Parts: sequence; C-alpha cells; structure tokens
Amino acid sequence: MARPSLAPSTASRFAKIALGHIAREYPNKLDHVLACDADARTPRDLHPIFFGSFDWHSCVHGYWLLATLLRARPEMPEADAIIALFDDAFTDDKVGAEIAYLSRAESRGFERPYGWAWSLMLQAELLRHNDRSWAERHAPLAKVFKARFEAFLPLADYPVRAGVHTNTAFALVLASEYADMTRDAAFRQLLTTKATLWYGQDAACQAWEPSGDDFLSPALIEAEAMRRLLPRETFEIWFVRFLPDLAHKQPATLFAPARVSDRTDGKIAHLDGLNLSRAWCWRTLAGAMPELDPAKPLIINAAMAHLSAAVPHIAGDYMGEHWLATFAMLALTNG
Repeated sequence: MARPSLAPSTASRFAKIALGHIAREYPNKLDHVLACDADARTPRDLHPIFFGSFDWHSCVHGYWLLATLLRARPEMPEADAIIALFDDAFTDDKVGAEIAYLSRAESRGFERPYGWAWSLMLQAELLRHNDRSWAERHAPLAKVFKARFEAFLPLADYPVRAGVHTNTAFALVLASEYADMTRDAAFRQLLTTKATLWYGQDAACQAWEPSGDDFLSPALIEAEAMRRLLPRETFEIWFVRFLPDLAHKQPATLFAPARVSDRTDGKIAHLDGLNLSRAWCWRTLAGAMPELDPAKPLIINAAMAHLSAAVPHIAGDYMGEHWLATFAMLALTNG
C-alpha cells in the first residue's frame, strides 16, 4: 500500500497537535441522550476510546489522522507515542464498551452520519497497516456503523446538503473508502445507488455558499462523492452538467477562500475547515479532468489559494486545533 506524501516536519507537527488533544477529556461537547439520572456520566466513562478532542467524532478522526501519519512517516519522533496510544485504546474491552453504548435505544441517531463515516474511514486506514492487530480489534465497531448505513440509507429519501456534519455526500465519500478497503461490492453498490438517486439529476449548481458555519462545500463534496462512486465516463458527463462554467471561474464563490473573522468562535472557525475541504475536493476533481481542460489550471490555483488561507491556522485556538489538522491532511495528501 502506497504511503501518502507528507514532509517529515509537517507530519511531526500534525502528530504533536493530535496527541495534544486526543486524550484531553475537557472541554467536551457530548452527543448524548439521557433516559434517566444514571445516564449522567463523564465522557471517558461513556466512551473509553473516543472521549477526547472536544467531541466524539473529532476524536475518531484524530485517531485516523495519527494512524495515517504513522503509516506515512513511521520514523517520526512521535511514532512511539502513537503506538502506545493505539495499543491502550484498541482493546476488546474498550471496543466492546463503545459498541454497548450504541446498543441503547437512545443512541439510534448517535453521530449520524458524520461519526459513522469517520469510524469506517478509520477502519479503512487501520487495514492499510502491515500489522492489522488494531484493525482486527476495531473491526466490530466499524461493522456496527456499516450496518447502520445499510439500515438508514434505504430510508433516506432525500439528501442533506448542509455544509456541516449532517451532509450526506461527505458520509458517502468516507464510507466508500471502507467499502473499497474491505472489497465489499454490495456495500459500495448501496452507496453508489444512493448517490445516483440523490444527486444524479443535479445540474447548473449555483453554489449558494458559504454559510456562516460551513466546514464542507455542499457543491464540491457532492462532486467528490460522484467522482468516487460513478464510473469515470459517467462522472465526466455529470460533472460538466453540474458545474458547466468552471472555465469562467463560475460559481465565483467556489474559487474564493472564505474569510474567518474569529477563530475563538467554534462555529466561525469552521470556515478554516471549509477552506481545507475545498482544497481537498478541488485537488481530487482536478485530477479527474482532462489535461487540456481550460478549467483545470484555474481549479489547481483555487486549491492552492484555499490551502494557503487555512494551513497557517490549524493550531492556536482549541476550537480549531482539536480537528483542523485532519482536514489539512485530507487536503495535502489527496489529488
């Protein structure tokens, strides 16, 4: 399995950031429905693995980030700390406790679909490691979330196009990584069928974005989902119809990095993530375009502009620091 390309200094910086928050229990924003007094419990008690990083899903993708960094740069100084963390986290007992939490009736909608997708993305990365012991221990949790996708997607008649955690295209993108790594053709077909039903007729996207707390581009993450799930020829026809004026830098908003007015505000700080996720999508979409497409250099330039606007700000305030390096990793190692 090829390693992602990442400068050693960048890998070490990202690892230090993630190690600084992944086991930090407080402050913590729980996604937790209480059914009785006994349900008032601490994050670590509820989630013995994913109790840090401000919220459950950020902790999951913090583990994904560290796993990816370890594979990319196994020689980095932080490698031993990452290995010790993973050995302590991925035990049968702790994974079992995370699964037991999901068995509560009140947990049916827990982290749907964002956290579900990140759990599958984490499992896909763990499977890329030569030593698959962590993947074997984490696998039962990933299988629960795969089953939740299988139960939920047939019921989901409409997509969610918001630029935040509820976005369904983003969930399909991450879930497709798991489908591909596990060679689960039936699961991948479910994702493809749903993407086609949700987005297949979309055309002339106006891209009314960004909203004030977006960290995903509804337009570009939809295009990325279709790029991943459709046959190349089908995607090329769809993409030209979906964004027909890219050679004229339209919609203009997709080419301009979002301004972040206050990085101490957790919602406004999402916009740094928007710039990173746009850079990620622009890079992968550019890679799918013909070399002579006049829009291609414009898109590559847009990706670089978004990266330059956001990468200097992935650390400094905890509202962004607990998650932004993950999206910087997506942007720097894809496309």
